[in-house]
Amino acid sequence: MPKKIKNCFYKNLTFDKLYAAHLRARKHKTYKNEVINFELNLENNLINLLNNIRKKSYHLGKYYEFKVYEPKERIIKALPYIDRIVHQWYVEEFIKPYIVPKFINSTYACIQNRGTHNAVDQIQKYMRIYKRNNKNFWILKCDVKKFFYNIDPVVLYSIMQKYISDKALLDFTHLLIFDKNTSVNNVGIPIGNYTSQFFANIYLNELDQYVKRILKIKYYVRYMDDFIFLLDTKDDCIKIKAKIENFLYEKLHLNLNDKSRYYPYKMGVNFCGYRIFCTHRLLRNNSKIKIKNKVKRWNRAYFKGNLNFTYALQSINSWIGHCSHCNSYTLMKKILNSCDFLYNE
Repeated sequence: MPKKIKNCFYKNLTFDKLYAAHLRARKHKTYKNEVINFELNLENNLINLLNNIRKKSYHLGKYYEFKVYEPKERIIKALPYIDRIVHQWYVEEFIKPYIVPKFINSTYACIQNRGTHNAVDQIQKYMRIYKRNNKNFWILKCDVKKFFYNIDPVVLYSIMQKYISDKALLDFTHLLIFDKNTSVNNVGIPIGNYTSQFFANIYLNELDQYVKRILKIKYYVRYMDDFIFLLDTKDDCIKIKAKIENFLYEKLHLNLNDKSRYYPYKMGVNFCGYRIFCTHRLLRNNSKIKIKNKVKRWNRAYFKGNLNFTYALQSINSWIGHCSHCNSYTLMKKILNSCDFLYNE
């Protein structure tokens, strides 16, 4: 793996690679008008896009915004379809093959063959190993305050410069980071962009490297802006937390959320949707509350005759899949038995 990305921008700027990016971008969205309209003149649209990038006349389109309320209220910014093709091409051709392999092994967000369940498995494995050597260890759990909204594009670009020496690719990276920046005080990156999740991971990889190379902490797991340390004592937690706060503020212009705290391992840890203990794991309480409320709504809709049965079935199956990764058989059975719409069909 080369230290920096060199002489590859124009080699990867081909019709075939843009077409492959289009196929990825349209996945699960083939019914949308903007995708249909783009495909009506697919070849010309891709050739024009290729030429615009090559001639450096390409610019991002206008964002449109909408809100999501799960797991919490957030403003999502989405670009036109053609820009999502560009993001797919950029990430798949440059970020994934050259930068992602340089991440540490215990970071799990937005990485192929890793994910929430792998992160949960890893932290529980670490807890079990640690308990063999320290019967009363401590957990330091941190997360970053309004992470995406506080990423500094200037700092992000300086980090990308460490990975890229190809001038054309660096110029294009600058365009993706700064073009159409509509954030407050020019700080933050749009949550809805495909590139954003990877830029965010690259941003906090600086923290990962600091933790591993400077602090030399072995038992550390990160999933996006949530990260966990296993440490010997409460004093260790206090010292490490102070160092992390200082590093984030000085190097990345970020702050820890007030919810960041440390406690004895016996209390378990809330992480990636589960309450994790050395011996077992449970669903988080808010997950239980949400599924119970959903079942009540689905039952009411069913008896009124206006239930979207397909959506309800997909949702309950998704929840069962999530539930199957923890010790919640009794809860699962109770929830399924309360689904009147399942047994009256």
